[in-house]
Amino acid sequence: MRFLGLACDYDGTIAHHGVVDEGTIATLERLRASGRKLLLVTGRELDDLLSVFPRIDLFDRVVAENGALLYQPATKEEKPLGEPPPKEFIDRLRSAGVAPVSVGHVIVATWQPHETTVLTLIRELGLELQVIFNKGAVMVLPTGVNKASGLSVALDELALSPHNMVAVGDAENDHAFLKICECSVAVANALPALKQRADIVTEQPHGAGVAELIEKLIANDLREFEPALSRHNVLLGHDENGGEIRVKPYGGNILVAGPSGTGKSTAAIGLLERLAECGYQFCLMDPEGDYEELAGAVVLGDSQRPASVNEILQLLRKPSQNALVKLYGLPLADRPAFFASLLPQIEELRRATGRPHWLMVDEAHHLLPRTSDPAYSRVLQALTGMLLVTVHPESVAPAALASVGVVIAIGEDPRRTFRGFGKALGVDVPAVEEHLSPGEALVWFRSSGAAPQRIKPEMASIERRRHRRKYAEGELPPDRSFYFRGPEGKLNLRAQNLIVFMQMADGVDDETWMHHLRRGDYSRWLREAVKDSWIADQIESIEQQPDESAAESRAAIRKVIDDRYTAAA
Repeated sequence: MRFLGLACDYDGTIAHHGVVDEGTIATLERLRASGRKLLLVTGRELDDLLSVFPRIDLFDRVVAENGALLYQPATKEEKPLGEPPPKEFIDRLRSAGVAPVSVGHVIVATWQPHETTVLTLIRELGLELQVIFNKGAVMVLPTGVNKASGLSVALDELALSPHNMVAVGDAENDHAFLKICECSVAVANALPALKQRADIVTEQPHGAGVAELIEKLIANDLREFEPALSRHNVLLGHDENGGEIRVKPYGGNILVAGPSGTGKSTAAIGLLERLAECGYQFCLMDPEGDYEELAGAVVLGDSQRPASVNEILQLLRKPSQNALVKLYGLPLADRPAFFASLLPQIEELRRATGRPHWLMVDEAHHLLPRTSDPAYSRVLQALTGMLLVTVHPESVAPAALASVGVVIAIGEDPRRTFRGFGKALGVDVPAVEEHLSPGEALVWFRSSGAAPQRIKPEMASIERRRHRRKYAEGELPPDRSFYFRGPEGKLNLRAQNLIVFMQMADGVDDETWMHHLRRGDYSRWLREAVKDSWIADQIESIEQQPDESAAESRAAIRKVIDDRYTAAA
C-alpha cells in the first residue's frame, strides 16, 4: 500500500458552511477501517473547531491554528508549535480599531482589509511574525509556522512520511501542506490557483469531493492517477541535448550494471542521494565498505561486529533516518543468508509504514544469487523500490530482476549488460551497438517501447566534491591547461588549475586579460577542458558584456569560480 494516510483541510473541504455532512463522516469512517491514518489540518482555533465538529475522534491528529497547534483527540493533549503572540501586539491591534481580533494559543486572526494595519504594527514592533491569507481571513503566525510545518510534526509522531500521504484542500493557505505530500488534491470548489498546482482535482465539491477521493483511495490506492503523480520524479541524468531524464520514485526496480571501475556505484549513489534529498528513506546494503563517504545515513555494523536485523529495523522505524548497513563484518558465505532473513522483515515494515522507500543492494549477484531458494523468490517478486548494482546481471536471481523497469548500463560496451539481463530473465532485449565514453550510460525504460538512450548520469555529491577539488587545486595535463598568451602571442603562462588561473588573472596586464575575454577563451576552456557547461555558460555571459572593464570582469569571473570551485576546495 502506497498511501497510508489522508490529511484534510476543514472549511471548504470536508465541511461546507462549517458543517460536515453524514455522508462525508461515513466515508471518513470507511477510510479509518481500511487501516489508514486520518489527519485534520485547519486554520481554525481548536475551541472553535470542537464546537462545530463533534466527530473530531475520527482523526489521529489535528493540526489547528494553521500549523501552530497540535491536538491528539484520543488523549485530548494539546501541544503549541510556536510562541504565544506578544500582548503588546494584540493591544495595539485593538487600539488601532482592528476588529474582530481572535487570539489562539499562537495564532492571531482578523479579516481583510486590516492586513495593512497588521503589517505596519509587525514592522513597528520589530516582531518575527508572518501574515497568511485564507479567503479573506488574515492570520498572523510566527515566521516559518504554516500547515506544512504543523503536519510534519504530526507525521513524525505517527512515524509516517509525507511521501505516503494524500493531502486535500481548497484555499491559498493549503498550498504548503499539499506541496509536501506525495499526492496533492484540490476539491472541485477550490481556488483556481490551488487546482492548477494540485496533482488531482475532484469532480465533486466540498465533502462529496473528499468522499469521491476516499472511495478511489480504498479501491485501488489511487493507481489510476499514477501518470499524474510526476511532480516528485527524480533526476537520473541528462540526454545528449541536455534534456532531463527522470525516474519515478515509487513502484519499480532499477538495475545499474557494468564492469568494475566504470562508475556504476557512483551513478547509483547519485540517484540515491537525490531520492534522500527529496525525503525518500533508503536502506543501503554495503558488502565491501565502499560507501563510507555517503552523507545523510546512519552507519550500522563494522569489521568487528555486524549489524543485527533488529538494529536495522529499529532505525528504519524513524522516517527521517537512512541506514547504511556494512556487511564486511560477516563472513562472505554468510551474507546472502543474512540478507534473506532481513528482506521479509523489510517487506513487513513497508506494509505497516510504507518505508523504507528504497533498498539499494550493491554486489546484487552475491546477495541475491541466481541459485536462491524458490520460496525466497516469492518474497523477491513482491518487492519494489529496489536499486540493484552488479557486475553480473546474469547471476542475479530472476525474481529480483523481473520487476526491473529501468536498466542502466555503464561501461564501454553496454551490450554485455543487456545480454546478461536478457539471459537472466529469458527475454529479448534491444540490440545496441553504442560504445560509451567515461561518464556516459545507456538507459532503457522497459515499458516505454523506446530504444535505450545515451545519457550522462547526474554526478553524486561525493564525486562532485572530488571533481571540484581536482579542478580547483589539482594538476591538469599541459594539453588541458589554460595559457595566457596575450594579443601578440608573446606570453606563455600556464594555469594548470583554477586557483592558479585566478592568481595569474590578477597578475596579467589588462590588455592580455581583455584579449582572451573578448575571444571567449575562458568559457571555452571551462567547457572543453574542465567539462563544466554550467560554469562555462555563466562566464560566457560575462564575456558578452560589452561595457565591462577588466577589473569588473575579473571580479565577476572570480566570484563564479570561487562559488562553484575554489571556496569548496
